Amino acid sequence: MGRHSTRFAQRTGMHPTDVRALIALMDASRAGEETTAGRLGAALGLNSAGTTALVDRLERAGHVRRVRSEKDRRKVTVEVDEQAIALGWEHFGPLIDRAVGLLQGYDERELAAIRRFLTGVREAAAEECD
Repeated sequence: MGRHSTRFAQRTGMHPTDVRALIALMDASRAGEETTAGRLGAALGLNSAGTTALVDRLERAGHVRRVRSEKDRRKVTVEVDEQAIALGWEHFGPLIDRAVGLLQGYDERELAAIRRFLTGVREAAAEECD
């Protein structure tokens, strides 16, 4: 996935961190979570200045927008633009479709084992980062 993301970044003229940011924002959106610049920066391991530069760069490129929170109008959230989502699906969609197709060949027991393995790897990686 890292190599696929790198090719996407090169093809679109983005920095790899830009791609990671867009993925983090889309993951949060799917989970129904609002993402502030501070939360995005923490997720990516960036300081405040780096996060501001990142969001500014993505906003200038038309990939994200800053929006007042529906829940708290004092808070500004960062949202991915629909065009950026379409661009991501154009590049990552075929790979996602193939991965989903592969998973359909497993029974529930095998899927549970795959979930446990991937969860364990994700948790181990998170611990290493801390």
